[in-house]
Amino acid sequence: QVQLVESGGGLVQAGGSLRLSCAASGRTFSRYAVGWFRQAPGKEREFVAAFNWIGSSTYYADSVKGRFTISRDNAKNTVYLQMGSLKPEDTAVYYCAARERPGNAYYPTLYDYWGQGTQVTVSS
Repeated sequence: QVQLVESGGGLVQAGGSLRLSCAASGRTFSRYAVGWFRQAPGKEREFVAAFNWIGSSTYYADSVKGRFTISRDNAKNTVYLQMGSLKPEDTAVYYCAARERPGNAYYPTLYDYWGQGTQVTVSS
């Protein structure tokens, strides 16, 4: 099993930047594929960014492509989401997730472990 804890959320003005972190427990974190999702009030949880199963490629939602970057440091058991050029529509609770099976990285149902989420609020 792995436990995930997000941090780094907060209030930022439009056009600003934030870096989210997701710290994972366990010494085998590198075996998991990881991703970031977000959920705004009244909306379904949506895909933001993820690594593919073997970690060689990254995927991004069209809405964040070119503005967000996912990265990971296996030595630190941490995944990051660098967010730039933030927009009010990026306001949501952001979750990191990990999965121990291959498949389509876009589907939240494929992920086995989730963090508690961190709030990101972008003011206009």
